[in-house]
Amino acid sequence: VRTVESGGGLAQPGGSLRLSCGMSVMVTFSRFDMSWYRQAPGKERELVAEINRGGDATNVADSMKDRITISRDNDNRMVYLQMNNLKPEDTGVYYCKAKWGTVEYWGQGTQVTVSS
Repeated sequence: VRTVESGGGLAQPGGSLRLSCGMSVMVTFSRFDMSWYRQAPGKERELVAEINRGGDATNVADSMKDRITISRDNDNRMVYLQMNNLKPEDTGVYYCKAKWGTVEYWGQGTQVTVSS
């Protein structure tokens, strides 16, 4: 079992991207708290945003609160990360994590590159 991220790519500064994340197998998606992490080149992986299983509580890194929205669709077993006003420092590999109790599932990530 793993998460499957998509939606990354090359974007210009000031642009937008919407990342999507699903699961590799059929699971009870609504059991999982979901989160997005980012790993920039040469840096440690950091939390970008998280959303609880019901979708009614979210947390976004302070440095990105005004530019990023996390949401989920439990019916379609997907979680999304909407990123606006992208900056070069947003460049990195974005990973989606599914967490249920002590169990965590990660994916291979999707590359986001912000450059003119």
